[in-house]
Amino acid sequence: MYDLLGQYLKRNAAARIPMTFRDVETVIGKKLPASAYGRRPWWANEERGHSQAKAWLEAGYRAEQVDMVAAKLVFVRQNSLRGMAESRHEFVSAEGKMERHPMIGALKGTFTIDPEWDLTKPALDPEELEAMEANLDRTADMVAEGLRDKQS
Repeated sequence: MYDLLGQYLKRNAAARIPMTFRDVETVIGKKLPASAYGRRPWWANEERGHSQAKAWLEAGYRAEQVDMVAAKLVFVRQNSLRGMAESRHEFVSAEGKMERHPMIGALKGTFTIDPEWDLTKPALDPEELEAMEANLDRTADMVAEGLRDKQS
């Protein structure tokens, strides 16, 4: 039954999905049990023994900001490996509206990366790294010496 909720969340690319308990019922096509309305642990992000939690966790979301009085919550995406191109580019503005973030595309066309450049290559060669570490060691020694001089 909660697989429908998992599918709904997987199809949604938003980082945050605010829902009422009634919205969840609409998605799953059934009424939630009384414990969903009366017991906060029903919304716990624990797979073992909670088929509902398993559905949203497997979809990459966690139930957060559960408000038992107002009967609402926010599903928050946990897997942030998605790039901006795959996201729906929405954020909650100061007025509480879901909008496209103003910074999306702000740097488009301002720089390019040479296609021949290996982005997986370490920034420093082993010799450069060794020289940097030696310099850090010398600096640490000078700081320690300076502290010893002040204490004497």
